[in-house]
Amino acid sequence: MKIHDMTIKEGHEFKIRIKPKENCDSFAINIGHDPENIAMHFNPRFDAGGDTNTIVFNSLSGGSWGDEHREGNFPFVRGEECKFHVNFNMDQFYIKLPDGSMLNFPNRLGDVKYKYFDVSGDARIIGIKVK
Repeated sequence: MKIHDMTIKEGHEFKIRIKPKENCDSFAINIGHDPENIAMHFNPRFDAGGDTNTIVFNSLSGGSWGDEHREGNFPFVRGEECKFHVNFNMDQFYIKLPDGSMLNFPNRLGDVKYKYFDVSGDARIIGIKVK
């Protein structure tokens, strides 16, 4: 699912409810300007790319990926709906995971407004709310 021209601004809380499929290997959520400029690539991997139960973060600038950042805290379960929240400012993204823990990822593009949102992989969006 791709959404264009839905403005997400600094200070907004972006709530995402998603359900990974029973056989989910991974899914990804991208927030940025367009498919070639992604400020936050959030990629929970159950078993993909050599990673098991790992969240991989990255950014894409002008079509070039940055350095991957990995997190071992993995509160996702195949086949179970979950909810997490994303906030950001010009320096950081703040992600509240389904278990209530917090992760940070640098806002490498450094902007305070994004209009591109994309979800891919083996998961279904249940709901999205921006407030």
